[in-house]
Amino acid sequence: MDIGANLKAVRKSRGLSQRELAKRAGVTNSTISMIEKNSVSPSVSSLKKVLSGIPMSLVEFFSADMAESDTTPVVYRQEDLLEIGSETVSMKVVGKEFPNRALSVLSEIYPPGTDSGDDMLQHDGEESGIVIEGRLELTVGEDVFVLEEGDSYYFDSNKPHKFANPFDATCRLFSATTPANF
Repeated sequence: MDIGANLKAVRKSRGLSQRELAKRAGVTNSTISMIEKNSVSPSVSSLKKVLSGIPMSLVEFFSADMAESDTTPVVYRQEDLLEIGSETVSMKVVGKEFPNRALSVLSEIYPPGTDSGDDMLQHDGEESGIVIEGRLELTVGEDVFVLEEGDSYYFDSNKPHKFANPFDATCRLFSATTPANF
């Protein structure tokens, strides 16, 4: 993969100048220029910092070669969804190959007695979802909510949050987060 050409293609597809990307990412204009010209080979942490200004994850950056790709899938079959969950909770990413995604869409399954982990989650962006089966316990900050089938949520992801299913039946939901982290 040509990292420089790919970064330039991604940047241009988002309508960003080198100066604007540098400002958003907290790096110098020359850093962006040197990466795009392949004058330097950025470390993983440096590339991650630059991509945060787009925003785009490393996985997304390396999974799609922007400089060479003209075809973007519209339909993603069940078997095409990328599993990013744990041994107990299933989280499948919809549209993993879609270039420059602004959001992550997930199909999630929480079996009885499972949760999103011991630690509260917290990250930049927004998060929304709808329970399509079962019940979900959602903690945002100090508040705990119980969502029933058909209920939905929307909150600022900078607030500490956690998902849990302490109930007897499996919970299925669809969720979306910005920026695309997966």
